[in-house]
Amino acid sequence: MLLQADKKAQFEVEIELCIAGIACGEAKALEKLYRLTKSSVYGYSLSILRNRHDAEDVLQDTYVKVFTSSDSYHPGGKPLAWILTITRNLAADKFRAYKKLAYFDEDTAEALFTDTSLEDSEDKMLLEAAMNILDYDERQIVMLHAVSGFLHREIAEFLKIPLSTVLSKYNRSIKKLKNAMEGKYDGNNRE
Repeated sequence: MLLQADKKAQFEVEIELCIAGIACGEAKALEKLYRLTKSSVYGYSLSILRNRHDAEDVLQDTYVKVFTSSDSYHPGGKPLAWILTITRNLAADKFRAYKKLAYFDEDTAEALFTDTSLEDSEDKMLLEAAMNILDYDERQIVMLHAVSGFLHREIAEFLKIPLSTVLSKYNRSIKKLKNAMEGKYDGNNRE
């Protein structure tokens, strides 16, 4: 557990150094930041928009915004949360522009499940089921926890909702997913 916390802290430091490098005009810093965070950014935007092409647009727009706003980042904060806030805002803008939820197609599933960060087949099954049966809030919480590695407490802070809400929605989502994998989900379950 401590090793995992150390890895996460090191990951956050690497992201923060990249943002500082971008603010100083280092070309390689943006490239490294992209490599470190693209899976989280893409997965999160896909969980909101549910359309591969729109999620790719938001992915690109996020890094443009990070590039133009890197000097406004306050070191010592939570750099991945800062980037995902940009992602959420851009995705919300795109979502509002369409004023409807895009459908989840086979291309979206293929793009999500061929991502190298999702090598574990159990994670792939979980995310495939999540994209199909979970509502918007549940999908966001599962994606932030499963793909981006956020703790429930961090998700609550990030989404500005109570920790108890995050925990109950996460647990309800896991039950839905378990039932779906066992063939018991009928689309109306609210367990």
